[in-house]
Amino acid sequence: MAIPPLHAAPERGDTLLYLNGVTVSFDGFKALNSLSLFITAGEMRAIIGPNGAGKTTMMDVITGKTRPQSGDVYFNGDIDLTQLDEARIANLGIGRKFQKPTVFESQSVFDNLKLALAGQRRVFESLFFRLSSEQRDRIESVLRTVSLFEKRWALAGSLSHGQKQWLELGMLLMQDPEVLLVDEPAAGMTDAETAATAELLKEINRKHTVIVVEHDMVFVRALGVHVTVLHEGSVLAEGSLDKVQANQKVIEVYLGR
Repeated sequence: MAIPPLHAAPERGDTLLYLNGVTVSFDGFKALNSLSLFITAGEMRAIIGPNGAGKTTMMDVITGKTRPQSGDVYFNGDIDLTQLDEARIANLGIGRKFQKPTVFESQSVFDNLKLALAGQRRVFESLFFRLSSEQRDRIESVLRTVSLFEKRWALAGSLSHGQKQWLELGMLLMQDPEVLLVDEPAAGMTDAETAATAELLKEINRKHTVIVVEHDMVFVRALGVHVTVLHEGSVLAEGSLDKVQANQKVIEVYLGR
C-alpha cells in the first residue's frame, strides 16, 4: 500500500526536479511505489533509507536509465524526462556520480579534467586538443575547488580513495551540470576525508543543486540539509536530520536496525 504524500505537491514550475506518483516495477516488485519528491533550484537534499528503499531506482529514473510505469518526472518545470534518453538528460545539465569512482588512472589529475571538458571527443583526441586560456583557468579553478591543485600532475591511479572521489566530482563539475546526483560519496573514506567531502559538497552547492544519497548519518549531519527518508519505494519522512531520527516509523524501519 502506497504511503500517502506528506504534504501537498508544489506547483511544477516552482521546482527544479518534480517527481509525482512515480512507480517502477520489476517482475511485480515495486522498486518505486507512487514516489513523490520535489527539489527546488539551489537546494541540497540528502536521501537516506535502508537497502532496497528505492534510492538507486530514483536516480535511474531521473537520469533516464529506467522508465517509470506511471507518474510524472519533470526538470525545470516543463521538460518531461520520461521522454528523453540518458544522453539528452545529461546534456540538459543533470550529472550523476556513482558510488565507485571511475577515473582514468593512467592519466594525470589535470588530464582527467581535460578529458571531462572535451566531452564527446575520443580519448586520444581529447588529450591532444589545445586548451584555450579560459579552459585552462576553468580546470585550475575546479582543481582548487576539489582540493587537488597540488596533485594536478600526479597520476589519478596514485590518489587515495577519497581523492579519487573528489576527482570524479571535479570531472562532473567540468560539464557544469545544473544538478548533481551523488551516490554515497563518503563510502570507504577516512574520517578526515569524510569531513572534507562534506565541506566540498557545501561549496559545490553554492552554484549547483545537489542530491546526495548516503548511509553515513555523521556525514549527513555534517551537510546540515533537509533529509528525505525512503522506504519500500515511497517517502516515509522528511525534515531535518533530528526530526527524521526522532520519527518512530523511521526508527522502526531503518535507524533501529
